[in-house]
Amino acid sequence: MMDAIRNAQLAAIRTLLRDRPIAQPGASFAEMRRGLDALGDLSPPLPGVTATAVDAGGVAATWFTASGGDSGRIVLYLHGGGYVMGSVRSHRPLLERLALAVEGRVLALDYRLAPEAPFPAAVEDACAAWHWLLASGAAAERIAVAGDSAGGGLAVALLVALRDARVALPACAVPISPWTDMTASGASMQTRAARDPMVQRAALLAIAATYLDGAAPETPLASPLNAELDGLPPFLIQVGDAETLLDDSTRLAARLEAAGVDVTLEVWDDMIHVWHLFAPILDAGQQAIARIGDFVRTHAG
Repeated sequence: MMDAIRNAQLAAIRTLLRDRPIAQPGASFAEMRRGLDALGDLSPPLPGVTATAVDAGGVAATWFTASGGDSGRIVLYLHGGGYVMGSVRSHRPLLERLALAVEGRVLALDYRLAPEAPFPAAVEDACAAWHWLLASGAAAERIAVAGDSAGGGLAVALLVALRDARVALPACAVPISPWTDMTASGASMQTRAARDPMVQRAALLAIAATYLDGAAPETPLASPLNAELDGLPPFLIQVGDAETLLDDSTRLAARLEAAGVDVTLEVWDDMIHVWHLFAPILDAGQQAIARIGDFVRTHAG
């Protein structure tokens, strides 16, 4: 019975993505951004969460605060969208649910996007927001860093940049379906291609070229799979088994483990790229967010 419900929910999402594609062939970046943002508008705001715009060290951001939650428990969230699209608006349903799950606050960044602001602008913005949080009195040991897709890779890059700068690190990290390899060399790019309705290798490489703007795709802060990963805090990585980016997660987990980092890898059966975005209509999306809440509350107090 549960499998039948899950399969029906996934079928509805695949139909939604087919009927409301984020991008048509030849779409402009403006059109792609409108398409992804529109997904976030499909669900009404959740009760019990307030949203407040803020300038986070020069980076546009929004606080999502759970009513009655612990204001000292914070998730710094970096949205996905291939570094060329995505926003607080596109991810609002996920961000509201995450604030409730962690029983605290989520600071979601609208970091600069390519092609207007290519690599390393997103990394710079994430670092600026981190320093702003600490300067504002937030305790590093009570902050988690999370992100999905490109934002998941950016979360790892942020940790590497902070470690190299000898800055206090967060309590834990939660990359969701992270994009960690801009060369798209994982075997799952082929083995999962027929099952993934959102991410395909050719489009991914084109987006990577836009973001990199001439930088080498192997650059560690762009492809954190290539970074030195020792000294990082505990990780929870969630990825779906139906994702072309599956191997970006499995290889990252293996490299973290080899570096001595505490890492938990969850591969969710049949799930597509960042299924958490569809939590309003997908039970597994809400379950995955709840699991993140448990992890963050365990590690960030």
